Amino acid sequence: MMSVLFVAISLLSGCSPQEKESAKKDPSGIFGKKTDEIGEFDPAANRDVKVEDGTDVNIVTGAVGAYGGAVRTIAKLKIQDALNKFYAFEGRYPKDHDEFMSKVIKANKIQLPVPPTTQEYQYDVENHELIVVMKEKE
Repeated sequence: MMSVLFVAISLLSGCSPQEKESAKKDPSGIFGKKTDEIGEFDPAANRDVKVEDGTDVNIVTGAVGAYGGAVRTIAKLKIQDALNKFYAFEGRYPKDHDEFMSKVIKANKIQLPVPPTTQEYQYDVENHELIVVMKEKE
């Protein structure tokens, strides 16, 4: 539990000089990178593909699993905060994905940690929440 907290704090505080240098050396890596790409959740198309909120730590994928759990937590907290502010000013939640992207993500210049390559962010308009889903296999 403490290791997950440490990873989350490290991610929130930004990259260390070594991490920035590492990100420059490995352009295909995800550590230290940000994104504002958030798709629209379609419950009919995405059945049983939600990623659970718990950390995915096991002996083989420990660091990556902890990173994935921390990324999901950070992303959801950022989005929930922005949605709460939107609701406070507008008296409602965004009516659709386009309004969410323009008035929540773009207006607040939100950049989320890039999720593991097997996952992607999606906004659930009906439930007013950011979710992380497994990417469809190509």
